[in-house]
Amino acid sequence: MGVLRRRPPLILGAAAHLLLLLDCACSTSHSLRYFETAMSEPGQGLPQFIIVGYVDDQQFVQYDSDTKEVQPRIPWIRKVEKEDPQYWHRNTQNSQGHELAFRLSLQNLLNRYNQSGGIHTYQKTYGCELRSDGLKGGYRQFGYDGRDFITFDKETLTWTAAEMEAQVTKRKWDADLAGNQYKKQYLEEECIEWLQKYLDYGKETLLRTEAPVVKVTRKADYDGLETLVCQVHGFYPKEIEANWVKDGEVWQEGTLRGLVAPNSDGTYYLLLSVQIDPEERERFRCRVEHDSLEKPLDVAWEKEPVNLGLILGAILGVVAAILLVSGIIIIFIRSK
Repeated sequence: MGVLRRRPPLILGAAAHLLLLLDCACSTSHSLRYFETAMSEPGQGLPQFIIVGYVDDQQFVQYDSDTKEVQPRIPWIRKVEKEDPQYWHRNTQNSQGHELAFRLSLQNLLNRYNQSGGIHTYQKTYGCELRSDGLKGGYRQFGYDGRDFITFDKETLTWTAAEMEAQVTKRKWDADLAGNQYKKQYLEEECIEWLQKYLDYGKETLLRTEAPVVKVTRKADYDGLETLVCQVHGFYPKEIEANWVKDGEVWQEGTLRGLVAPNSDGTYYLLLSVQIDPEERERFRCRVEHDSLEKPLDVAWEKEPVNLGLILGAILGVVAAILLVSGIIIIFIRSK
């Protein structure tokens, strides 16, 4: 089933956040993730209900309560129509059903929390992952007002309540053994099949590789030390391994590492730094490993070369300006 899933404008809790930011070291993993959000009232121009689907970090479909239909968000998903002409109609009907069910669930939660008025949100996120080591992962989680509410454990076929108000839901859903078995089967089989299909449709972008550009800069610190900053940018896919090495060995002391973040062109960038004694600068390298590279890159700080052409141009410019001013002064004196 290619039912549309979602990404809300809000975030669930810490567990979901970790799932979204999952980074694997080299060798690519791929994921199919869906997010949906229902809001008790319209707010800030957002629809009251929205469903968004992602393959890796590319949004490919969306449904919302304003349009009332599933719509493509990237060209390659149009390929599905050739072998599945009912794809858009079927998913639109399913999504409309999800919208109705979600609105009813949100109203039940408002009553359970004894709330009236204000904007409240009910969210769901689920999906699957093909990991670089061949293992398959999957998750299904709900949140209320930005907090974890209840999470599915597909290994035990049970639900974990994150709040007291979720205990009622847990007892009801734990008793639905057939429904839980289907959810496990969907995450481990059906979702993976759709992920593989989408990867094939979008292979020109989803399965491409672009090599990172690596540059090391430095800045002096107040205490006589200095910080080397390794800028790694323009790479795809997202999975990358980057470390500071000293004399060829991985070095952790005094290091900071940012998150892998997206660029506007669909590639990624990463920054990592290390604080060092300037006298040991030549012993440090930024080592980068990526699927696009045949072997690791070891990049050291290099002094910017002197641009003789630029300096000569500046000198000639100054000389020309002096001659021009001198000429003007002479003409002025002679005219007296």
